[in-house]
Amino acid sequence: MTFSYWKRCVAEALGTFGFFFLAFAGIGLSVVQPTQIGPVAVAVGFGLGLALMIFAFGHMSGGHFNPAVTLRLVVGRQFPLRELPGYWLAQLVGGAAGAALVISTYGSTVASHLVNTPGTSSGVAVVLEFVVTALFVIVISAVATDRAPWSPNFAPIAIGGFIATALFVIGPESGGSFNPARSIAPALFASSGGNL
Repeated sequence: MTFSYWKRCVAEALGTFGFFFLAFAGIGLSVVQPTQIGPVAVAVGFGLGLALMIFAFGHMSGGHFNPAVTLRLVVGRQFPLRELPGYWLAQLVGGAAGAALVISTYGSTVASHLVNTPGTSSGVAVVLEFVVTALFVIVISAVATDRAPWSPNFAPIAIGGFIATALFVIGPESGGSFNPARSIAPALFASSGGNL
């Protein structure tokens, strides 16, 4: 079934909202009730949140939920350039709505914790983010667009699993964004602006 452009943009916004809300809610809970949830659970929340939203909305919008993914698909001629602005806007609006709802639910003190904060120098963090984001779009290409026989059923699990794994091993050093919308959305509400 083919969906109109505006319906795909709405699905992209809803999927990004759901992904970020679930992911940021884990961070919010870890701030207000630190004994209830730790960094491993937060990483799992990011990975499963992404996987679940791909299952829910991927058949409509493609389940990008990340401007870097949309750009990679445009460069690879697997997504039309003319549709990129709408998808980017949908991702930013959905992400900002997810961040805003978490902040309003858990309190304004959570806002600064949602912003990326590298655990190393900015230069090292940028290199780590670049490498992991590049690997991420390679994984997406392999499981979602190259159409290997096993891909359609396992793509959301592989994509979400990659994000959870990356957050385990790289997140503490780089800040764990791997997604421009993930960096921008909470920075809109944090007084410091954070690390984009």
